[in-house]
Amino acid sequence: MSTEQGSQPEAAPPQELPKRRVGLLAVIAVVAFALDLTTKAIVASTLEGHEPVRVLGGLVYLQIVRNPGAAFSMATGMTWVLALVATAVVVVLIWFAGRLRSVGWAIGLGLILAGAFGNLMDRLFRAPGVLRGHVVDFISVFAPNGQAFPVFNVADSCITCGAILIVLLTLLGRDYDGSVRSKK
Repeated sequence: MSTEQGSQPEAAPPQELPKRRVGLLAVIAVVAFALDLTTKAIVASTLEGHEPVRVLGGLVYLQIVRNPGAAFSMATGMTWVLALVATAVVVVLIWFAGRLRSVGWAIGLGLILAGAFGNLMDRLFRAPGVLRGHVVDFISVFAPNGQAFPVFNVADSCITCGAILIVLLTLLGRDYDGSVRSKK
């Protein structure tokens, strides 16, 4: 491209940023939270005091377990700390949401937000009391009573799936702002 004397070459037009994905994050978070809340309410009202219910030929068992700890029953007795950590996660994700321009990141963080909020609600509003509430877990896979794998709930599944998605996106070079890092 040649330029006339004294004139500057034309600058490339600025690249448009992908649109913000706050709405998508919010929809994912609300739907997943509603599913978690609904399943916990159904389980608490129907499975309390009953034997595990065998589903899918024993692949899944439904039973209510009140978990005072974190995943894999870690930090039992530290429920108030877990509640504070979950509160911080929820606040940070809401604050960060305005920066999201990636569909994948919005879905992943929406799932994590829903899961953190779902389990936080249990810790705040379930027995034995505020910041000490036990999380309602009810899905046991391969065997009852968490014999093969710890008992979990929809919120736990959301956190796990969201975290896996974020790790995959990161490994693929997909950033939260919609940009793609080139492999060097």
